[in-house]
Amino acid sequence: MEWTGTRRAVLLTAGLSLLGAACDSGDGGGGGGGDDGERSPFTGRKGAGDKVLAVKIDNVEAARPHTGLGKADIVYIEQVEAGLTRIMAVFASRLPSLVGPVRSARESDLELLRQFDHPGLAYSGVQSKLRSRIESAPLAALFPGRVREAYVRKGDRPAPHNLYLRPGRALASDAAADVGAPRDIGFRFGAAPDGGRKTPGRSVRFPSARFSFDWSADRGRWLVSMDGSPARTTDAGRLEAATVVVQYVKIRDSELGDRGGNITPFTESVGEGRALVLRDGKEYEARWERPSATGGTTFTDADGKRLAFARGQVWVALAPSG
Repeated sequence: MEWTGTRRAVLLTAGLSLLGAACDSGDGGGGGGGDDGERSPFTGRKGAGDKVLAVKIDNVEAARPHTGLGKADIVYIEQVEAGLTRIMAVFASRLPSLVGPVRSARESDLELLRQFDHPGLAYSGVQSKLRSRIESAPLAALFPGRVREAYVRKGDRPAPHNLYLRPGRALASDAAADVGAPRDIGFRFGAAPDGGRKTPGRSVRFPSARFSFDWSADRGRWLVSMDGSPARTTDAGRLEAATVVVQYVKIRDSELGDRGGNITPFTESVGEGRALVLRDGKEYEARWERPSATGGTTFTDADGKRLAFARGQVWVALAPSG
């Protein structure tokens, strides 16, 4: 076969294109445009993943440091009984070998998760009054009684702060056969918007808990602290976020409560309201809107333009509006 100059040029160009694609990690740092390859609708990075798994994670002091949280695509902060908080971590693009400690689900989780396409939900248990609602919800309930092989108790912590999930085993189970893939939930990623205010950080207060997000120019990320202490993981060090969203929502009493007599709050994630978006050392005023439970949540500026997030892990604090 004759190798002409044109053929050599074509093959060389194709080879360089493949090499460039292989070398691109898709992190993107603080942002940047482009749509070269399949990107996650949750992080803006390359590699969306095949299934969406949400895990309810304990967040009292005895449950820290967490495990596996650094690999979540999205981290939601939710208020629970007595003004404390729990975390719902959403995984798709990367799965840790272990995540936890895992705790119980709440009614608010069902509304929040409707915007995902039939996700898996891993949790330790649920109040009897809520069990039928979870079983009938459009999600795969992955609790220990259904996927026992996916859970493990660690001996270095007292119960109930010692239950951990093996995400790979949970998603490989028959119970997770119909778990859906990542889809658009309203997030947009790209270059930093115009405007914004430079800020060293932002604190978000709940009645009995506090989160702080401090900008690190060296790391190009917001460093996370919980109740005044740096938030660390057992497997990946300090927790840090590319984008932080403070979404001010209505939190009202539900009809449920815990054994101590505390009313379970219900966080309304459908509706609209004020938000703050933190990225690249700046804070942007925003509005959030989610007209229906089955739709995603959009974040816009004063002109109604969608606010682009920085590529990477997104933290969403569902903070009290009043």
